[in-house]
Amino acid sequence: MQTAHLIAGVAVLATNLLAGAWGGAAWLRREPSVGFWYALRIAQAAMVVQVLLGMGLLLAGSQPPSGLHVLYGLLPLLVTLLAEGVRAGVTEHELTGLDFDSLPRERQRAVAFAIARRETGVMALSALLVLFLALRAAGTSGGLF
Repeated sequence: MQTAHLIAGVAVLATNLLAGAWGGAAWLRREPSVGFWYALRIAQAAMVVQVLLGMGLLLAGSQPPSGLHVLYGLLPLLVTLLAEGVRAGVTEHELTGLDFDSLPRERQRAVAFAIARRETGVMALSALLVLFLALRAAGTSGGLF
């Protein structure tokens, strides 16, 4: 299981780097990207698998990691949940006080674009933060990484 945890850790690093860079580039270019959302969800799935494998190792009683390793391993879950909450808040903020259906078609497109851009920025930033935390977890792995 330790090898699977290591492989999942590499996957977390690679997928969050990809998602963060892709989303950051889309945000900077002001071009919505459907592919970014697929990359982000794959990165999030890799993180969940990584955490579950780590918890399995803890429960199996293998070499106990440092407290920092556990902290840096669990913080990405919190970051992801908070980022999803912020993403929902972005949508709510943009739509507050608007009767979206009564807006002219061009204004609807502008509002939808603004929502998509802000959501992309929030989630790209969260992927980069998860990448940083995963790198910190790797650095505190006690020579396992």
